[in-house]
Amino acid sequence: MNRAISDFHYSNPELSAVEGKQALLHTLLYFDIFHYPLRLPEILQFSNQVTDHETGQQWLQELIDAGTVFQIGEFYLLNNDPGLCARRIAGNRQADVLLQKAKRIGRFLYRFPFVRAIGISGSLSKGYADKNADIDFFIITAQNRLWIARTFMHLFKKLTFLVGRQHYYCMNYYIDETALSLDEQNIFTAIEIKTLLPVAGAAVMDRFFRQNGWANDFLPAAAFRQQEQDEPGRMYFKKFNEWLFRKNIGQRLENFLMRLTRNRWNKKEEKGKKNMKGFEMGLISGIHFARSNPGMFQEHVLQTYRQRINAIERKEKNSSGKLFPL
Repeated sequence: MNRAISDFHYSNPELSAVEGKQALLHTLLYFDIFHYPLRLPEILQFSNQVTDHETGQQWLQELIDAGTVFQIGEFYLLNNDPGLCARRIAGNRQADVLLQKAKRIGRFLYRFPFVRAIGISGSLSKGYADKNADIDFFIITAQNRLWIARTFMHLFKKLTFLVGRQHYYCMNYYIDETALSLDEQNIFTAIEIKTLLPVAGAAVMDRFFRQNGWANDFLPAAAFRQQEQDEPGRMYFKKFNEWLFRKNIGQRLENFLMRLTRNRWNKKEEKGKKNMKGFEMGLISGIHFARSNPGMFQEHVLQTYRQRINAIERKEKNSSGKLFPL
């Protein structure tokens, strides 16, 4: 996650101490859903309010004194559990290794027809990976060619099952260039956008970030990330197939593949089929987007987050302001 962090912070002079501490606590609440302790710069980066390092540190100390937050070494968390810190450190080390592989794979996937941008998403984009980690990718395709691109890529993925590498090719979220602005505008999606690591297609990815500037309302201190490498070259396979499936023949194939894929996924959902991790399989899709939704993961995270905020607010009400002392 530290790669998503900039050193730019500024104070909001109108922010009260109570509001500031609530914002910091809400950030810790969100990441606690994933059992992930945070460092001070990360708390400030992913807070919905902006404050400086010194003030943030003071407010966290007051939350520690109130028994609401714990500090173990450089990490802040809601449970006094050193095991969570050790888990995070091990996961960060594993991510450092896996991230290099993910960048190579992402740049390879960019060579598929009609792919216009690729980004690493999921836990790896936040700098964490366990021993069974997947590599998740966010993919932007050419206008009205999403389903052709997706089919090419998933036909290739079927080959990876033969060598047990399918978890390196989790292509979970597709949009095309006509659907760059996401409808799901919430804290979950905002964090996913702000931690998304572009690996190819920088110009299109920059357009995507500009179209989703609403994420700044949730995370005003977090910067959109930039692509670190030059674009891949010599993409003859990509260019030939884009020429082959141009105009009417491409549109007819696009429509056919969309209907075929959606019918297959509807049958999977009706049968209650599960993926390799035991979650019920689901695909949310339209003409210009397709994303997997195993076990309604996003909805579960948001519901858990709301429940925890509500619990804190009830506790604060019953404690007569002791959680957020002035």
